[in-house]
Amino acid sequence: MSIFEYKKNVMKKNVKIISSLLVVLALGFLVAGANKKQAIKKPKNIILLIGDGMGLSQVSASYFFKDTAPNFDRFTTVGLIKTSAEGDLVCDSAASATAYATGISTYNGAIGVDLQKNPAPTILEKIIPMNISTGIITTSSVMHATPACFYAHAASRRSYQDIAAFLPTSKIDFIAGGGTEFLDKNKREDKRDLIREFEDNGYEVQTKGLPKKTTDKKQAIFLADDGMDKMLEGRGDFLPNATKMALDKLSTNENGFFLMVEGAQIDWGGHDNDTDYLITELLDFDKSIGVALDFAAKNPETLVLVTADHETGGFTLSADNGDYNKIKPTFSTGGHSATMVPIFAKGPGENNFGGIFNNTALFEKMMKFFN
Repeated sequence: MSIFEYKKNVMKKNVKIISSLLVVLALGFLVAGANKKQAIKKPKNIILLIGDGMGLSQVSASYFFKDTAPNFDRFTTVGLIKTSAEGDLVCDSAASATAYATGISTYNGAIGVDLQKNPAPTILEKIIPMNISTGIITTSSVMHATPACFYAHAASRRSYQDIAAFLPTSKIDFIAGGGTEFLDKNKREDKRDLIREFEDNGYEVQTKGLPKKTTDKKQAIFLADDGMDKMLEGRGDFLPNATKMALDKLSTNENGFFLMVEGAQIDWGGHDNDTDYLITELLDFDKSIGVALDFAAKNPETLVLVTADHETGGFTLSADNGDYNKIKPTFSTGGHSATMVPIFAKGPGENNFGGIFNNTALFEKMMKFFN
């Protein structure tokens, strides 16, 4: 065999060896990637979005009144939640949010308290000492029933001034919504200056608008005396923008975070039996769901949950005068209904949220990921 032929054979062997190594390495990367995905069995971050008053018909409306597919289409697990309060078949936002935030069934109107009106520890109060970041965003006042149940304890949801007093020392990292009238010393019965108390506790307080960027300080953003303006009145992209801002801030914590985002005024549109009001709020909420899902797509240790506290208005998508190609939204009540509400889940641990379960179980299912 000539030296040339020998070298040629050696080169062929080397090419085969290198090709084999490349195949092995490629398979290794694929397996490692798959194992990495499989390894994320529980979330580090949870984003809980609550569409207040958003029943299945409200969700369905997003498919008929939005120009593009709603973000509900992006979920891979769907379940149903039973919404009754303790002692009442029909639930209000306070009893429902208390169930979600504390895991206890209580009476309508209760803010983070049990049947005997004793404080029940909330999910935020349990995880903040674990150095997990937290946030609350709403289009109502931050002292309204749903957000209040995550940080306050009061016998009545109407005790707005008492509820507000829990906030400056709550250690929540990001707060955004309305409610300045409950912070103003000139409007409070006890004359406490809660804005000053926020600042004394390390918060940066904003009352003029969402900041262009946040600082290292905890954020307290209050942009209305009480509830925020309606979408129909020009609120704009407050909810999706605040959601993105909160995620940018909270995600800097390597220990993880919990963020609750409420589309509060879906409920108010239902109470008013106002279709335009309800649907514009619903589509705004859908934008915020999209922000959360986009974040989770880039941060796979994130679980996104979307649900409601109860259904409002007995909302129905009826055929218009028998025309099955035309939908006419109708209402059966100006209050709440007892229908179950959907829950959508996407991310590690999502398989825990399929099926039918009580509203108190949501707390238990979320909390086990932080234990």
